[in-house]
Amino acid sequence: MTDINFSRGAAHPDSHGNAGTSPAPREMRWDIIELLFFAYRDFVGDADHELEAFGFGRAHHRVMHFVYRYPGLKVADLLDVLRITKQSLGRVLKQLLDEGYIIQKTGNNDRRQRLLYATPKGEALVAKLAGLQTDRITRALRDINPDGVAAIGQFLRAMIDRDDPDKVLEAIFGTGSKKPRE
Repeated sequence: MTDINFSRGAAHPDSHGNAGTSPAPREMRWDIIELLFFAYRDFVGDADHELEAFGFGRAHHRVMHFVYRYPGLKVADLLDVLRITKQSLGRVLKQLLDEGYIIQKTGNNDRRQRLLYATPKGEALVAKLAGLQTDRITRALRDINPDGVAAIGQFLRAMIDRDDPDKVLEAIFGTGSKKPRE
């Protein structure tokens, strides 16, 4: 097994296996890039194992999360939040509806609107998945002081592309009228 150097600025082989000798136009943040890859892998991996038992994947998790957190979320807004195609969402949504994890209601003012709500069965699944992820976050933050935790939150918010805000991000950042449920 090859030793991997995760330090910032380390030479990395190109696609042909040759060590990079030409300087990059800017110093790459391989350290942070790779930490984010591994943190994401493990963060979603906890939930992935649980979801497999239901025949669900990450798309199901994402849909369930936002439907639970934002009761009455419009299908159109969910498409914007997840940035996926209507076809991709349709497959996942159908399975979650058919298996009783979410319900769909018609909008009061606009009958064309489809509003999504988690059922008690869906709420239980979201609670289980969020519990696993909360445990991981709690362990990771255990030895970090409040200023460090605030800096992490500031970093993560800065990583989100805010050029095209959607309804959920507006609520998260406090500019929207719809607030997430706790």
